[in-house]
Amino acid sequence: MSGSCTVWPAGEADASTLVRFNVRLAVESEGRDLDPTVVELGVRAILSDAGRGRYWIARVDGEPVGQCLVTTEWSDWTAGRYWWLQSVYVAPERRGAGVFGALWRTVVDEARRAGDVRAVRLYVERDNAGAREVYRRIGMRETGYLVYELDLRGDAG
Repeated sequence: MSGSCTVWPAGEADASTLVRFNVRLAVESEGRDLDPTVVELGVRAILSDAGRGRYWIARVDGEPVGQCLVTTEWSDWTAGRYWWLQSVYVAPERRGAGVFGALWRTVVDEARRAGDVRAVRLYVERDNAGAREVYRRIGMRETGYLVYELDLRGDAG
């Protein structure tokens, strides 16, 4: 990396970057071609309502190079929140250069500051060995949970 990586909460000015990164992420991780118009609606819904989630964007020399989204889940069992790390994307030319690490440290620091976050969780495609190894290296562990889904729209999305 030529410059240092900085991470900030994303804002409206970052919407087109977030859409572009999310479309690329879907192709790379699941082989899915998403409709950018629909993705833009989803991104803007989050940017306009912090209750839906919070995007973080990583930049090197002012250029956006990565992103992640945090959504929350309340647990009655622990009387605390679980933060779900989603939409993690790092530009291919910046992978292995510490961008994800910078995003991860920011999220974990913010979760600790919040005071009521019990854990940071994520889900990953079963066959994404590279991502699974990165998550193991940063101290995450695979849990015994499987994810089940009932597709209410019939589009598996």
